[in-house]
This record gives sequence, structure tokens and C-alpha cells, in this order.
Amino acid sequence: MSASKITGSKMLIEAFKEEGVEVVFGYPGGAVLNIYDEIYKQTYFKHILSRHEQGALHAADGYARSSGKVGVAIITSGPGFTNAVTGIATAYTDSIPLVIISGQVPITQIGTDAFQEIDAVGISRPCTKHNYLVKNIKELPRIIKEAFYIARSGRPGPVLIDLPKDISNTMGDFNYPKTIHLETYKPISDGNARQILKLSNAIENAKKPLFYIGGGAINASNEIRTLIKLTNIPCIETLMARGICDDNNELFLGMAGMHGSYASNMAISECDLLISLGARFDDRITGKLSEFAKNAKIAHIDIDPSSISKIISVDYPIVGDIKSVCSSLITKLSNFNNDKIKAWIDTIKSYQKKHSFKYEDSTKVLKPQWIIEKTSEILGDRAIISTDVGQHQMWVAQFYKFTRSREFITSGGLGTMGFGLPAAMGVKIANPNLTSINFTGDGSILMNIQELMTCVEQNIAVINIILNNNYLGMVRQWQTFFYEERYSSVDLSMQPDFIKLAQSFGANGYIATNKDEFIKALKDSIASNKVCLIDVKVDRMESVFPMVPSGEAIYNMILN
Repeated sequence: MSASKITGSKMLIEAFKEEGVEVVFGYPGGAVLNIYDEIYKQTYFKHILSRHEQGALHAADGYARSSGKVGVAIITSGPGFTNAVTGIATAYTDSIPLVIISGQVPITQIGTDAFQEIDAVGISRPCTKHNYLVKNIKELPRIIKEAFYIARSGRPGPVLIDLPKDISNTMGDFNYPKTIHLETYKPISDGNARQILKLSNAIENAKKPLFYIGGGAINASNEIRTLIKLTNIPCIETLMARGICDDNNELFLGMAGMHGSYASNMAISECDLLISLGARFDDRITGKLSEFAKNAKIAHIDIDPSSISKIISVDYPIVGDIKSVCSSLITKLSNFNNDKIKAWIDTIKSYQKKHSFKYEDSTKVLKPQWIIEKTSEILGDRAIISTDVGQHQMWVAQFYKFTRSREFITSGGLGTMGFGLPAAMGVKIANPNLTSINFTGDGSILMNIQELMTCVEQNIAVINIILNNNYLGMVRQWQTFFYEERYSSVDLSMQPDFIKLAQSFGANGYIATNKDEFIKALKDSIASNKVCLIDVKVDRMESVFPMVPSGEAIYNMILN
């Protein structure tokens, strides 16, 4: 774009246009009034006014996760920024590309304890991929370009631009860079050829190989499925990777880890070659580190060099883009002979038959697992599923049939209650032709329920399914198993009337106490194309199985 004198706020709007931004989530305040005045004038993108800054960040996050694009949010200074920190940290922990614009007091007032001043750069340093404090209008175009590049490249993540109010109103030349060159930031795309050759040889010689798929592989689903089909090697997924392998693939063993499948956890424990694709060896997966895959050589393929051997020492480290590395492996293994792993496949299948995900259905009380299975049956791949955090999150990961990447949207690393509703809001905006479902609990839903108002105002048709057990369910489960049933501060029997609450926002409200009521409520919600909330009364004492106690080896599972 040719040079022209415009304000910092106008530069921001023009940069969004250059970056192809379609929607911005935000909440105005004094420090960003100049920006919002320019938003009022522009026609390039849609602005969604959330009802809380945390809601804006989670909505941008859900938009990014489900679309693969960079999510954008604008917040004001002081409490506006601190309200958003949970959303920033949620995105950082799960490697989600966001660009966040936070307002700041004028440059001359920084450090004076001015009204609504906060050290946004200092606070956000541990939970952003990178951050900036803009000190000069000349820097702003370059900073915005860098922010989008850093957010989406390499291992994605949130980038913060802290923009002082006086800079947002200063006139300057807008020369938006077409390309970016950062001397100290050069993500590696292609893996080391020698290391890839070593790994392909190891795969050729392995008798019990296993693919371990993480959230970092989300853009390489086609290559991973091709690699699995070529080699006939079984695969497992982390929570963040659900859908990459396709649940209908008979070589898929399920999610691994604390609430993973018996077959997955046993496969990790007995394999002789574990091939990690974009996973970070989270403690919820590894359990007791000394017992994790102790019989195996380990390959770790990741775009982020700092992740490799950070938790688990690996034998075949490969830094590179998963899509590129998998393509190279496919070429190297084109003549792969899988005869030697047939016995391994038979063993794995026996584990699947021995202990699959299951529950005891009931005619007296609704089981949460049934609700999830029935939703999956009715909607299939015509929906994108978001969740909050807790028991319902694990049940969804276990019992919903996922067939593609970006079909399951959840807070994995930070485990953020209140994530589900605003994230599902962002999902629906990014995917208007799909049904956006938020599975939530009676604890989680209240943490950001104000975003029902955003959904109603903007006609964002999110269907919220509350698996209501009158408990903070996962905490209650731990207290049952490990605290001799001392249920301290987990009883949520005192609740609002969720139906009246939904209706007070202008949303549709339903209650379900039996199977027929739920099926009707779900079908009516889908047909309505409106914001809906279904209060489902489920078994209070149902627990999530399998369960690996914290710190135990993952083969030590409580099965029922």
C-alpha cells in the first residue's frame, strides 16, 4: 500500500484489511476509543461485541481453532486487559494463533500509576508467544505485520500488541510490509533428511510400532492418514488431536492418558517404537515418567525445537513441520512390509475387545455418555463440538465420534472452565453452515453465561447442552476416590432455573429428564437455528473411566 499519513488507529484497520481479517472480537474502553471510532467507520470486517473480555478472547480462540485462521481481539487497558489474561493463557498453552490489541495509557503516563494503567507486557510475557509495547508510530505497521506472521508461523500462539492511546491518535506514514524477515526467528519446515532416514529405518525394523498424535499435527491429517494406511501401524491421539486419525479407522485405538482407552495406554506401555507427531508429552498423557513407554525407542517430530526432549528423552529428534516430515516418511516407506507387526496388531485388537469405553445405561436416570452418543448419532460430522472443562469434556472425547481435524474444540493445556460457550460462538461465526454444540457442566456454564446475550444479539446459533449433575463433577470424582468421599465445596444443588435464565437473555430454553425429552429438545434446537440451552438432568454420581491416578503409571488404570 502506498505511503499516506493516517492515525495509528487507522493503520490498525488498514492492516487488518491487508491480513484478510474477517471478524474481530472485542470490548471497548477509554484507551481504545480511537480504535473503536475507526471500527465504526470501516466496512472491511465484522466486529462482535462480547459481554466480557474473557469471552472475547475465547471467541477469537474458537474462531481460530475451527478455521485455522488467526483470531483477533481488541481489549482496553487495566481491568480490560487483566480480564483477558485467562483467554490469552488458554490460547498460549494450546498453541492457538491470536493477535490481541490492548489499549494502554499514553506514553507520558506509563509508570505513573495512571487510571487503568497496567503492565500488560510484563503480565503477558509468560503466556504470549511474543508481545510488543508500541513506542513510536513509525514502528506500528512493521509490528502489526510481525504479529500476524509470528502468531501463525512455526508453533502458533498468541501475540500481544499493547498500543498507547496517544500513539493510536498520532499521524504517520503507513507503509505496510509485504514480507517479514526476522533474524532471530526462522521456523524450520523440512525435517533433517538424515534423521528422517534413521526414523524410517527404525520403523522398518520395529515389531511393535505406534503413532502418537498430538494437537500440533492438526494441519497434517491427510498425510498422517496416508502414513497409517501405508504402514498399517496403530495410532493413538491426545485430547487436542481428536479427529485427526478418524474414529472409524480400525487402527485407531482411542485417546490416551489419564482418561484414555485401555488399548491406547497399554499400547504405549508395550510398544517398541513410539512415533510422536506434534505432541508435547503432557503429564496427563505420560503419568509416571519413569514408566512411560519404557520398552520403546522414541521419535519426537515437532515444529518447536524447545519441545523436543523437554519432558521425555528421545532417540529420534526431528524438528520440522509435521506435514512435510510425514510426506518424506511416506516416500521413504513406500515399500514398507508390515508382516512383522501382525502379531502386534492382534494384541492391540484383543485389548480393544477386552476393555472398550462403556457405561451402564439406565431407564431411571439419564447417563451423560448416552447424551453424547445420541448427539453424535443425530449430528455426526455436521457439527463442531466445543466443551468446557471437567467430566463432560472427557466423556465427549471418549464417546463422540470424531472423523476430521478441527471438529473438537476444547481447552486442553490450561483446562479453562467457561471456555465452551464463547468458543462455540467463535466456531459458529467461522463455520456458519455447521451446527455449533457446546457441551458444558452446571459449574462451567455460569462462568461466562453472559455471552448468551452476545449470541442472541448477533444471532449466533449456539446449542448449549448442560450435563447437569448438581456437582463440580470431576472434583467430586477425585474426592470420591482419594479423599474418602469428603465432598468439600462441590455441591451445586443450589442452582438458577436455567430455562428461565436462557429465556431472560432471549434464548430458547429446554429441560430434559428422559431420553425422549432430550431427543426432542436437541432436534427442536437444531431446527430453530437460534441460541439454545438444554438443561439435561444426568446421574449425579457417574464417574469417568478409565482413570489413571495422578502420578501413577498409565497402565495402572481404574477401569470401573
